Amino acid sequence: MFEGVDLEVPAGGLLVAHGPAGCGRTSLLLALAGRMRLSGGAIRVGGYVLPAAGRRVRATVAVARAAPAVALEGRLRVKEVMAERRLTGAGVTERRIREAFETVGIAPRGSDLVEDLGPLQALLLATALALAERPGALVVDDVDEGLPPDAHGSVWQALDRVRNSGPGPTVLAGCVRTPPPASGLVALSLPRRSLDRLPAETAAAREDTAT
Repeated sequence: MFEGVDLEVPAGGLLVAHGPAGCGRTSLLLALAGRMRLSGGAIRVGGYVLPAAGRRVRATVAVARAAPAVALEGRLRVKEVMAERRLTGAGVTERRIREAFETVGIAPRGSDLVEDLGPLQALLLATALALAERPGALVVDDVDEGLPPDAHGSVWQALDRVRNSGPGPTVLAGCVRTPPPASGLVALSLPRRSLDRLPAETAAAREDTAT
């Protein structure tokens, strides 16, 4: 859990919550996406306030990855997770997915198993599939998990393209390492500690809800 968080992220901005395992990064991101029940306080996402407008927030915010709650099934092939997203994602089409692949800079083979992809490709695949839903905000956790140092720049560049893919979503990301400086970046450092409640008031991503 987390507490003492008070921040505002502009539409099309980038929030990066960073800190070690156990600091509350994933809980915070899931709360911002309306997928974790609040024990107190409030979060505003666009024109909606949690917890009252949970359903509308969940329809506005797509979650690319927030393991173990949200993750691609490694035993499926790329073409299978694409087909699954077309069935489950509102308005998702083959064309939207291909456009999202181009935005993040990947061209995966449909026959490849998700579990056989490298960490960079797996992260960008999950991000692209979520982007194809054309959400108002997009959550992607563990951005730097398993990545070699020379791949970190590629990930942040891809996420920057995502939020600038007009009208791009607000990106809500989580990682261990401090993110590099970027325009529109709101960085939140979360220390390792035991937390048991939400602050009295939390301001979160304010973004356009049009898809």
